[in-house]
Amino acid sequence: MGRIPNLGQASLRLTQWLRLPFAPWTAGSQFLSSVSVLGSLLTGLLFLLPFLESAQIGVVTIAIVLTWGMRWLGDRPAWTPIHVPLMLYWVLATVATLLSPVWAAALDGWIKLTLYFLSFAAFHQVLVAAGWRSRLVGAYLVSTLWVNAYGVQQFVLGAQELATWTDPTSTLAGITRVYSFLGNPNLLAGYLVPSVPLAIAAVGIWRRWSLRFGAGIVALSSVFVITQTFSRGGLLAIAVTLASCVLLGVWWYGKRLPGWIVPAFWGGSMGAILLAAVVVAPIRQRLESIFLGTGDSSNNFRVSVWGAVLRMIQARPLLGIGPGNRAFNQIYPLFQRSGFSALGAYSVPLELAVETGILGLVCYSGLVGTVLWLAWQRVQHYRLAMDADGLWLLGAIAALLGMLTHGLVDTIWYRPQVQLLWWFTVAMVASFALPANVNPATVNNNDDQSHGSS
Repeated sequence: MGRIPNLGQASLRLTQWLRLPFAPWTAGSQFLSSVSVLGSLLTGLLFLLPFLESAQIGVVTIAIVLTWGMRWLGDRPAWTPIHVPLMLYWVLATVATLLSPVWAAALDGWIKLTLYFLSFAAFHQVLVAAGWRSRLVGAYLVSTLWVNAYGVQQFVLGAQELATWTDPTSTLAGITRVYSFLGNPNLLAGYLVPSVPLAIAAVGIWRRWSLRFGAGIVALSSVFVITQTFSRGGLLAIAVTLASCVLLGVWWYGKRLPGWIVPAFWGGSMGAILLAAVVVAPIRQRLESIFLGTGDSSNNFRVSVWGAVLRMIQARPLLGIGPGNRAFNQIYPLFQRSGFSALGAYSVPLELAVETGILGLVCYSGLVGTVLWLAWQRVQHYRLAMDADGLWLLGAIAALLGMLTHGLVDTIWYRPQVQLLWWFTVAMVASFALPANVNPATVNNNDDQSHGSS
């Protein structure tokens, strides 16, 4: 994987020095020496994620971070190339918080950001242990199955509209947009997008046919429910996700399939997506509204918000206003157009730029690039070795691309139900990296022993 940059090496030596006095204490504790406790907490979090309020998720996340912190004091460090840009972004966010014109509000966002980063570290610590990839993915997929079941029920029986989600002047006014336990169709779509590629990967990895069948049901039901959210960002995201699954799947199995399978599979899959967009009138109309510009009220709202956000970025271009929605809510009214109040930038790149400036946007882009680069480097190794575990990496790549696509036009990515899934997926990629202090010959990331138990 190449050498870790000097920043990573220095941080690695510092963490080793800090934790040296605590290593005997951690090793002597049955509670801390085993990864099972932390893994069980993370499994419970992934299962309960759609059913908990944000404050409840925060409490569980704090418990996970504290457990991880006690293990970290005596555990061996496991730095990967992903940790370097992540730490650099955290430093930039810290400076942006200290220099924020509303630093008290930004401090709240900084605390949440730090908890998310530490949750990534907790996921990574568990995922490198044999067997835990399947268990954590299994918990997420079982929870998703319940979410989809409720979504299908709302599709059949109808659901009360909890907010103005559709332009009242459009032909889609009054249509049922399912939201399941998440309470918002856009948030539901964002929560479900990663389940599709991870479920498809599970079908190729898990050995029991009952588990494969269940994973297949999750993938199909998630695609259906996403379409019934009529979330335009969700529809774009699932289209990118499915296209990525097709391309990556054809690449993975390409040398073992007849030549005609590749164009037939690709053409058939894309044809099915286009056919659904043409034949299903509500989906077609929802996608067509993307190209109506400001003629659609939702588009007009977003364009107005984006204009205000760009003015915010121009006012503080380097380090922004500080992280978090509270800082945004205090500064945005100074730049907004009358009648266009907003709780966020409705675009993740713009949100990154307004919170941590152009420097933060560049740094976070480097983090995303590093994650995708590392995933692609490692999946090529697994493909050459004919190791099915590489399918987890393919699923992670497709999930990340789908979530990034959704993030271009919405900021549900910042909600804990989606943000934690993002870091879970990033941690899955990191779990395939070779830590700087570990001999590759001693690393065992194989899930073979757990395929039948998830």
